[in-house]
Amino acid sequence: MDEAAITQYLAANFAGLQVNAAEGVTSFAYNPDSVPAAGVYFATLKSKDDPNDDVSELDRPGVFRLNLGVTEATYQRLFGPLPPRPGDDGLIETTHDFAVLDRLMPHPVYAYLAWVCVLNPGEATFETVKPLLAEAYALAQSRYAHPSRE
Repeated sequence: MDEAAITQYLAANFAGLQVNAAEGVTSFAYNPDSVPAAGVYFATLKSKDDPNDDVSELDRPGVFRLNLGVTEATYQRLFGPLPPRPGDDGLIETTHDFAVLDRLMPHPVYAYLAWVCVLNPGEATFETVKPLLAEAYALAQSRYAHPSRE
């Protein structure tokens, strides 16, 4: 899978999508009313390191990371308890190698918020991720409809 194919999949399968692309990050939010700043992000594609997030080595040619926010229960089923908020280095404490391709893992910065990621997902891995994307989308819909609830 490449970034274009993932973007096409999201656009074809999730209504009310708002897509924002800037500086190596494409963000996908549920925003059916197209209200500025009212969308709820549920997935991103990132293809560029930044000073606070370079552990995935996204500056390698052709490497990108798909990130998505799932429920706490799903995160725990996949990886165990949510980690604490990152420390001074900005990364969660875990034994995962965040530069490995085609492996679902906690997000290196936002795992404490139940975000997961995969670098350059292959076809089989993307099939595993599809239900997680649907869950992330449903969670965004719920948060959009009830912004005071978390």
